Amino acid sequence: MSKTHSMLILPGDGIGPEAMIEVKKIVTWLEENKDIKFDLSEDHVGGRAYDEYGTSLADHTLEKAKEVDAVMFGAVGGPKWDGVAYDKRPEAGLLKLRKELNLFANLRPAMCFEPLVDASSLKPELVSGLDIMIVRELTGGVYFGEPRGITELSNGQRRGVNTQVYETYEIHRVAHVAFDLARKRNGHVTSVEKANVMESGLLWREEVNVIAKDYPDVKLEHMYADNCAMQLVRTPKQFDVILTDNLFGDMLSDIAAMLTGSLGMLPSASLGEAGKGALYEPVHGSAPDIAGKGIANPIATILSFAMALRYTFDEPLAADLIENAVNEVLANNIRTADINQPGMTLVSTGEMGSHIVAAMEKLSN
Repeated sequence: MSKTHSMLILPGDGIGPEAMIEVKKIVTWLEENKDIKFDLSEDHVGGRAYDEYGTSLADHTLEKAKEVDAVMFGAVGGPKWDGVAYDKRPEAGLLKLRKELNLFANLRPAMCFEPLVDASSLKPELVSGLDIMIVRELTGGVYFGEPRGITELSNGQRRGVNTQVYETYEIHRVAHVAFDLARKRNGHVTSVEKANVMESGLLWREEVNVIAKDYPDVKLEHMYADNCAMQLVRTPKQFDVILTDNLFGDMLSDIAAMLTGSLGMLPSASLGEAGKGALYEPVHGSAPDIAGKGIANPIATILSFAMALRYTFDEPLAADLIENAVNEVLANNIRTADINQPGMTLVSTGEMGSHIVAAMEKLSN
């Protein structure tokens, strides 16, 4: 008898709900054709939650998130909520989810599907076959460090302070994730910091070296963050797993994302301790300028669900099927607006989802 996987769906704002509809199509197909069972629940987060509950993440929503195996997250934010108090803004809901669920490791794959090689800003030979995994520490560093804030000085000036801080355990646990992933990939970790000018970077380097001793079969390389940014656009295929902190991971993963041709293609996973919660979300934002037009690319959200199948639900064959179906659709020159080129077949958000489901059906026969 197959296990039932519990999942909370938080579509969010902008194009989030449109893309999440396509995930539900795939869930339905898997239940009907692969005997993979899901217990789905749904709620609001971000701006929509603020409109409904007066906060971007209601307490009851957080409790639901703690009870399920995984959370599928859309995207949050938009100009409608620009004036909302800082602690209730749409993005605060996501940060609180990550913190309360203790999701300390963010996995950001940057993989270039072969049919999209020409869509990259780099030469085809630099990105063909590209497959990088960025492991970003997610609950520490400058985004959460104290003290922080803006103060008025006696001389009439204002001072903004954010504190970059890491402790040994935070570095060790995310390093283990990176090394474990490297063992299943090409056996190479590049740890990225600024040890030359930051004490927190020096600590990061020293503690990653400690964990590396447990993985003699994995090659460890250290690189400064600015050099890593340059190398990503110079020779990106030199990387396998990039391990880095919260701030640098935020920047480097967006650089790596553009190597693949479109943010609309990239998924992510945020993981905690094994079996204690996970959140899956597309890398792109809520794109309020195109929300409701039916032109958004749902592939990043669909691939995020594939990551949930792989890393939380232990359904690797289903994850492979979705990823292969996406590649099949792209190889047939079917495109949403963000990745469209002359001579391709332009489709809507819903049509793209339906094409992927049809490809899953075909590949299963």
